[in-house]
Amino acid sequence: MANAAIDNQSPEHVVIIGGGFGGLYAAQSLGRASVRVTLIDKRNFHLFQPLLYQVATGGLSPGDISSPLRAVLKRQKNTQVLMGEVIDINPQDCLIKLKDGNTIKYDTLIVATGVSHHYFGNDQWAEKAPGLKTIEDALEMRRRILLAFERAEKETNPAQRRAWLTFVIVGGGPTGVELAGALAELAHSTLHQDFRHIDTRETKIILLEGMDRVLPPYPPQLSAEAQGELENLGVQVQTKTLVTNIDEDQVTIRTGDRTEQITAKTILWAAGMKASPMGEVLAKATGVKCDRAGRVIVNPDLTVPGYGNIFVIGDLANFPHQYDDGKPLPGVAPVAMQEGQYVASLIQKRLKGEALPPFHYTDYGSLAVIGRNAAVVNLGFIQFSGFLAWLTWIFVHIFFLIEFDNKIIVMVQWAWGYFTRNRGARLITNSED
Repeated sequence: MANAAIDNQSPEHVVIIGGGFGGLYAAQSLGRASVRVTLIDKRNFHLFQPLLYQVATGGLSPGDISSPLRAVLKRQKNTQVLMGEVIDINPQDCLIKLKDGNTIKYDTLIVATGVSHHYFGNDQWAEKAPGLKTIEDALEMRRRILLAFERAEKETNPAQRRAWLTFVIVGGGPTGVELAGALAELAHSTLHQDFRHIDTRETKIILLEGMDRVLPPYPPQLSAEAQGELENLGVQVQTKTLVTNIDEDQVTIRTGDRTEQITAKTILWAAGMKASPMGEVLAKATGVKCDRAGRVIVNPDLTVPGYGNIFVIGDLANFPHQYDDGKPLPGVAPVAMQEGQYVASLIQKRLKGEALPPFHYTDYGSLAVIGRNAAVVNLGFIQFSGFLAWLTWIFVHIFFLIEFDNKIIVMVQWAWGYFTRNRGARLITNSED
């Protein structure tokens, strides 16, 4: 069915799998090109993943950080959006196969299906410690966080009450740091007058990181300042600490030669990532090599070795060509955005018989928010933290939200929350009570 709508047309057909930052920026950059574009995604919306933690802590609603793909691309007459899941690729015949049985022919293929959280071989932990990659993940995390306070309010056993008021976050990267800071503000500020039998300011939040500091990719000074801000919010930060087991209400950790258990009813996962299944599909279909996380190792122009018409971009791509030590580019939104724009430009150049230099990522800096008036920013030539960094973080995130109405809604929500210290999206859905 999809074939008939697509194959009876000419010119060059570019198929993009994945509507995240990489796929969407590629599609938008091809909006005026002499090509036909088909964007395929399992969801009908683009998700602004950097703000998922705010959904998980009740600061924003899912719709505030999501944009319908059809609405975003509706003015591009050369572009169609299909909701579907790609399960196989036939590079010899230039075909992709959808889960519903349909096949679509492509001239150029862009794969941008991202990653999911990784439990390092302990997938049984997933049910006990949810990660944060999708809207469903964020809503489940929000449910568990808010339900913990509700159950603590009813609990008469002091030990059980303490367990309900103990939260463990595994992973001290940007997601873990931002989640810990938001959770601390929720417990110690937003909720502290909402209950009658518990004092939510007694909540214990423990952030575990295996490296020697939080935010390992950042300069050591900013890592230290981020940890200091977290501790000012009441977060207990434990570095050089590995999780060895997760049970229903207990986390086993090892720090050096010392092993201990932490009793906690709510455990949240913010460590590690693994490639989407499309990495394995590509490896099987093309013989391309993947790294340990399942990411596809691409050429300098982001193509799959041996297949110049197949590009892999975003978090699914391992691009080891920029740094002398072969370290891949980080899995962050700006990398995916620039890769999407580069591939779109390269496709248009090729149609004219021209070429582009290899892809080069321009790093404009990195930033992470810890809490109210507290963030860290690394722009390379300058590093700073505190209120100015917090304002910078707000501006950048508002700027990169996809739709104008999302920008306005989030800006108003943040302004209201700043002055009232309220988080208005504190809904418990699918409660087991």
